[in-house]
This record gives sequence, C-alpha cells and structure tokens, in this order.
Amino acid sequence: MSDIAKNLSNLSKTTNLRRRRFLRQSSLATLGGVASTTLGLQTASAKNVTLADPWAAAQAIVDRFAQPLKFRDVDFLITEFGAKTCELHSVPGWVSFEEQTSLPSPKLGSFDVYPAITAAIKACHAAGGGRVVIPKGDWYCAGPIVLLSNVHVHLLAGAHIYFSNQPSDYAKYGSVDCGAKGRLVISRWQSNDCLNYSPLVYAFGQTNIAITGEDWTSILNGQGGVPFNEAGDCWWTWKGKQRTINSIGQGTTPNFTAGKMSENTVNPLNAKALQDITTIAKDDAALIQGEAERWRADAAYLPALSEANVPLPKRVFGQGHYLRPPMIQLIACDKVLLQGYQVKDSPFWVHHPVNCRDLKIDKVLVRSHGPNSDGFDPEACDNVLVESCTFDSGDDCIAIKAGKNRDTQYGPSQNIVIQNCTMQSGHGAVTLGSEMAGGIQNVYAQNLLFENINWATNPLNTAIRLKTNMNRGGFLRHFYVRNISIPNGVQTSPSFYATLPGSPIASRTVATAAGAVVTFDCDYAPVADNVRTRPPEVSHVHISNVKVGNVKSKTGQHSCYQAIVILGPVASDYNGSLPTPKILPVSDVHIENCDFGNTANREHPLYLYNVQDLNLKNVMINGEVLNKVHSV
Repeated sequence: MSDIAKNLSNLSKTTNLRRRRFLRQSSLATLGGVASTTLGLQTASAKNVTLADPWAAAQAIVDRFAQPLKFRDVDFLITEFGAKTCELHSVPGWVSFEEQTSLPSPKLGSFDVYPAITAAIKACHAAGGGRVVIPKGDWYCAGPIVLLSNVHVHLLAGAHIYFSNQPSDYAKYGSVDCGAKGRLVISRWQSNDCLNYSPLVYAFGQTNIAITGEDWTSILNGQGGVPFNEAGDCWWTWKGKQRTINSIGQGTTPNFTAGKMSENTVNPLNAKALQDITTIAKDDAALIQGEAERWRADAAYLPALSEANVPLPKRVFGQGHYLRPPMIQLIACDKVLLQGYQVKDSPFWVHHPVNCRDLKIDKVLVRSHGPNSDGFDPEACDNVLVESCTFDSGDDCIAIKAGKNRDTQYGPSQNIVIQNCTMQSGHGAVTLGSEMAGGIQNVYAQNLLFENINWATNPLNTAIRLKTNMNRGGFLRHFYVRNISIPNGVQTSPSFYATLPGSPIASRTVATAAGAVVTFDCDYAPVADNVRTRPPEVSHVHISNVKVGNVKSKTGQHSCYQAIVILGPVASDYNGSLPTPKILPVSDVHIENCDFGNTANREHPLYLYNVQDLNLKNVMINGEVLNKVHSV
C-alpha cells in the first residue's frame, strides 16, 4: 500500500460516521483497486412516473427549511485569536475572459489570518459550536477556511476576505500528504473524484454548518484574475484554449498563449499509458486514451482515470498540475446554510456541494466573470433550496451536476427548488449537466428573472439548458419550470460545438452553445470525450409562463437566434461494444403559455432532432401562436 493510500486509510479510521461512509462508497476509498459502481439507467427508469402535483412537491421541499439551523449563542472573534487587517494596493488584473483593469489586492507581506481563523473554528467546534465572527475590515487569508460541525462562520458588514491568489497556498494544509504535489484534500473536479488543491472554503463530512454575511459588503474574494507570477498568469490562465465556436465576450483566456501549461495542455507528469498505472485490457485502454496524447492533459487525464477504475491514491494532482479548485466545496455534509454574503472572482466553480443533504443558499450574490465561474453547482445532492440569490457569472449561473464517467456512486441530484432568483449574465441561467451521469430528477424552478444585463457585449447564452452526451449519459426527468421573465432576451447569434466525423449533425449548424431560449443538448461537445457508451434519457419536462423580450440586434429587434433547440441523442456517436443499447428520443416535453419574442432565425425558429411528443400549447414565436405536438 502506498503512503498516500495509508494516509487515506488512516483518515477513514479517524473521521466520523458520515465521512467514513463517504470514503467507503467512493472511488476514493478503493485502495485495493476495486471499481466504483455505476448507477444503471434501467434501475433509475423504474421510477419514471409523472408527479401528480409537482408544485406541491416543490413546496414540501421549501417547508423542510422552515426551521433555521441552531448554533450555541457564543461568539469567537478572529481578532481574539490574533487576526489583524491588511493594507491594499492596486494591481493590474483580469475581471473577465477578455477585460483587464486595476484591482485592489493585499500588499506583499500582509498579515495572514489563516492561522487565526483556523484556531477560532477549531475552538468553536471543540466547545460544542457557536459563531466565528469576522469583523469589518480587509483580511488576507493565505490558506483555506475549513468548516467543522456546529460552526457558523459569520462576516459582519464591511468584512472583506481576500484569499491568496498563490496556488501553492492551497497545497499546504490538506489532510493527505502527497509528497512533492503537496498536502492535498479529497475533492471533485468537474464531477470526478481526485486529490487536489484545497478549495478556498472547504468542509468534508460535517453537519450543521453555516457561512453567512450581514449584507453584500460581506465579501469572499478568490482573486481569480490577480496575477501570481511575473509573467502575469492567474488562476484563470489555467483554463487554456477556448473551444466554443463563435463565442461572444469569452473568446480568449486571461494571459493564455498557445503552448503555455494549462488544464488542456499535455502534462508530462501524467502517465504515458494507462497500463503503466493500472491493470487494463489493451482495447479498453485504447478506447479511453483515444488518438495521440491529448488524453494526458489534466482535464482529460482525470476522466480517463475514472473510466479505467483507477483508485484515489493514483488520482493525485495538486502542484505541477492545472486543475483549479472551486471557491467553496462542501463534501458529504448535511444541514448547511449559505446566506447573505457576496462572493467574487472564484478560481473555478463558485459553490460546489457534493453528496450533501438539506442545503439552503439564500440571498447570496455571486459576481465572477472568469472561466468556469458557475455560480452554484449542487452535485448528487438531495433536498436543496436556492432562494433570492443573484448570479452574475462567467459560466452557468446554476448548473446541477451528478457525477461523470464511472464516478456516479452517490446517485442522482434530486429534490431541488430554485425560486425568486435573478440571473444577470452567464452561459445558462438554469442548467442541468453536463456532468450528470448519476441522473437528475425532481427539479423545480419558479419566479425567476433572467436579467441579461450585459446583453450588448457578453449576453446570456441560453436561459433553460440541458447538457449531456453519449459519455455523460444519465437521466433527466421531472423538471418543472414556471414564471420566468427574460426582458433582454438571450444571445441573438448562434454559437456551436464541433461534432464528430460521420455525425448527421454537421458542425456549425445547430446553435446548442448559444442562441436559443430553451436548449436541450444531448450531443454536448462530443469531441471532448473518447468513451461514448452511455446513452442519456430525457423525459417529463414541463415549462410554462416564460416571457422573453426583444433587444436591438444588428438585424432588427430580436429576443434570441432560435426559440427552442432540442438535439436528442445522436446514435452514430456511440463507440462501445455491440449490440448498441437502445437510444431513446427526448420525450414528453410540455411548453405552454409562453412568448418567446422574435427570433433572428425566422426561417427556422425551432430546431428538433430525435424528439418525441414535444407539446407546444399557446406558445407565441414571431407573433404566431403555436399549438402543436412535434415528433421528429
């Protein structure tokens, strides 16, 4: 057993019951190389029945949060543990994919409050819980805030935490010693289990925890666009080359140039062949690795390890690698409150709870326009309420996840309510996927404003979005949406993803990346995945009372490029063993009482492929009312 495996084994022995259960279930605990299980679609489909009263079911989820979390009425001020404020100066930095400006940042040599915050949290936890208070002021934190059970971390008005922008500061304090790659933590990166840099705020296996702010002047700042070296690289540089065709306002990556190391650049630290690190049949390895060495880039290498059933001790990233950590990641936690603060400039996804239960995020402002700045990504979570939040994002505002490749052991994301929120900008306002191999069900979104405030320069790509493909697979069922206002429409020009050779879908023809109000994309970025053996299932979707306004585009007053794009599974993408499994159309989709405004593409306001029973009822597009059932 390797030293890393021993570290993980010791961790599983010393942690609480919920953490031990997580380690036993996950690929992270397969120290002997036993494969993690994959949730079968047949088992999942057995429950595919229509809910009698979906909005009553949604209200029952909301009602679960009627009673607030309880904490001991004792405060632990970080100043009592030695914390001191810092001084700021202006530095050149990035605020989006393409825009630079001067940003406030702590001066070199600023006092580091990481030890004080850590000591306050540990003291609070040891005393039976309470509130850790961060007073007004500017604070420099060169390490992660790690939450413990029964601890409520509260930022007073005017409290502004500037997290260190140095990646090495998040490879110092983790629970797993990985040698030259640093002290790392158990994490998930784009829905695959790994050991990696610590998220900036982290919890693992904790219960009854909270992060709150007094108002939106209570700020958690990830400094994702602030350079950390003389070359001008920042966290966001690690994104690497952009792949979307005809993107607007996000065509480049901050300070990235061809050949520079990134998540999409071949990393010489990664194995040259899967047979070098695990026992695997030659044909299986060839399928997973694909052609040439592209699979050795970190962002492709981790999914390859999942496909090959490689256990956690060999899924080690951290220093020398380029997988950016989420801003806030909570794993295997329950009874969680996130409330009242602002979070900005995240290195990667902003909020990423994994395998959590009973989690509420309320009145939070997300303002992060960098690459992959998803606002809120619940993954394999059960009973989640998203209420009265505002998202101003560089990627999807909300993106519900559920595992990727073989890492589906925590089951589906389910029983999620999104209500009374505002989405100011982003890729998708409410998105499901693309990492959804474990399935998504019972999601309710209502009373939302998709404001699209940057419509002229960096518009909302699409409003209601599903992303999956033959690799990600999974199921989506029982998705209900109502009462959506989109006053400034969505992107009025099309953006695309490349398609595979031989596909009936020609490249640059279907606007799945951007341009439609409703986009169901079951052929999402297929060239990115070598293994394409898991057909997705999509059914029972109900969308009503969506009103979309027009804006002035180059060709007139338009609300979108197309109103609805539904690209069902593409059978020719399948590259597994024969016989080919049944590939089902997107089915039982109901859209009613909607006004989609005027499409820029008047000739084809709808695009449909492999769809059965798309029911349009009192749907207005280009001034024409549609009442029709489509099956194509």
